[in-house]
Amino acid sequence: MGKYQNDARDLLKHVGGKDNIGAVTHCVTRMRFVLNHPDQAEIEAIEKIPAVKGTFTQAGQFQVIIGNDVDLFYNDFVEISGVEGTTKEGVKTLAKTNQGKVQQLMSNLAEIFAPLIPALIIGGLILGFRNILEGVTWGEWGKIVDNSQFWAGINHFLWLIGEAIFQFLPVGITWSISRKMGTTQILGIVLGITLVSPQLMNAYEVAGATAIPFWDFGFAQVQMIGYQAQVIPAMLAGFTLVYLERFWKKIIPSAVSMIFVPLFALVPAVLIAHVVLGPIGWTIGSWISNVVYSGLTSSFRILFAGIFGFFYAPLVLTGLHHMSNAIDMQLVNDFGGTLLWPMIAFSNIAQGSAVLGIWWLHRGNTEEEQVSIPSIISAYLGVTEPAMFGINLKYNYPFIAAMIGSSIAAVISVGFGLMANSIGVGGLPGFLSFNIDRWPLFFMIALVVIIVPFVITVAYGRKVEGNAK
Repeated sequence: MGKYQNDARDLLKHVGGKDNIGAVTHCVTRMRFVLNHPDQAEIEAIEKIPAVKGTFTQAGQFQVIIGNDVDLFYNDFVEISGVEGTTKEGVKTLAKTNQGKVQQLMSNLAEIFAPLIPALIIGGLILGFRNILEGVTWGEWGKIVDNSQFWAGINHFLWLIGEAIFQFLPVGITWSISRKMGTTQILGIVLGITLVSPQLMNAYEVAGATAIPFWDFGFAQVQMIGYQAQVIPAMLAGFTLVYLERFWKKIIPSAVSMIFVPLFALVPAVLIAHVVLGPIGWTIGSWISNVVYSGLTSSFRILFAGIFGFFYAPLVLTGLHHMSNAIDMQLVNDFGGTLLWPMIAFSNIAQGSAVLGIWWLHRGNTEEEQVSIPSIISAYLGVTEPAMFGINLKYNYPFIAAMIGSSIAAVISVGFGLMANSIGVGGLPGFLSFNIDRWPLFFMIALVVIIVPFVITVAYGRKVEGNAK
């Protein structure tokens, strides 16, 4: 008999039985359900099960926090319920039936950028390290690259990786779109390459160019301009390829589809990308980044920052926060860095600090500490869902305390013009995405956003719990 069979049996009963389970899988710490009728889940009864550390619903999935033994619990649950487990991708797909149109759009956007985030983080770290080597003057000694051929060589070599990540980002975007939408991935890669091909004039050289090469079709000429580091043009081109491929698959006989579907999908997609979508996407991307950058540098920047910092955590609950990845990358491309991402890093820290306050109030509660302590560590390392859903939303006031702390940190960050080289590891390790001369400011703000939510949570918690007694 498995260790968690009794708890698994209780969970099966309180989620509405086998007939109410559309799909089930698990991740590192949580059981993930897609329920046919979410309102049948008896949340209070589920949270009283000894093995359960909390519950929440996100992206159409009902998630039950188990902890490190989730794989053992899952095996017992599958045995007890007779429900066949499915993959995470399968659960995500089915979960979208429980989402609205906006939520589905945001989920798709998140799943497009999620595979790119590890590369973007590495790119941000490389940019930060290269800035130390070539951008920081160390007193009379000068810059490292000017005094050490070894480090000058390292600096030059690292741009090979940095260029691949940022300049050729459209290749990753078009590949990820084709992967997400279930179409031919190599066509997505080829399309991305045509946006950044060495045959094209680099986008950064256009402003100072005396002549721009072009394709001459006799009746029309099309400028040969690349879209290095551009997000919106790559997204528009990627979706165009997807829908062209789907269209031709429906009408071309399968006997010749391998020849004609790629031909009729890829060639028009490349042409449309350079003639129509590229210029339009460039304009849209520039407009978005200019609006955000203006908001973060105008006389109203403090108000803008305060609002964004306060409401970022609620955006995470809806999934809308994923749109910030595209905006951050556009800001990096247009302005050499992002003022937006530091506020996100501080919001993560704030959620962990609020949980720290709950841990302090309830220290000695070993059952709750199984959730709170890992949640604190996770939030400080940039992953806030365990903190928000496992603790802060359970008590409500810690979540508000974290929002207040995040807002204050955002105001200080934008007020002092704290700019990251790119998106990076959220939370405390975020300092690695900044130039070394900005590290003291980062840690000063991090200290503020550790103290403020903690103090508010503890002070209000003592008042509330004192009155309850």
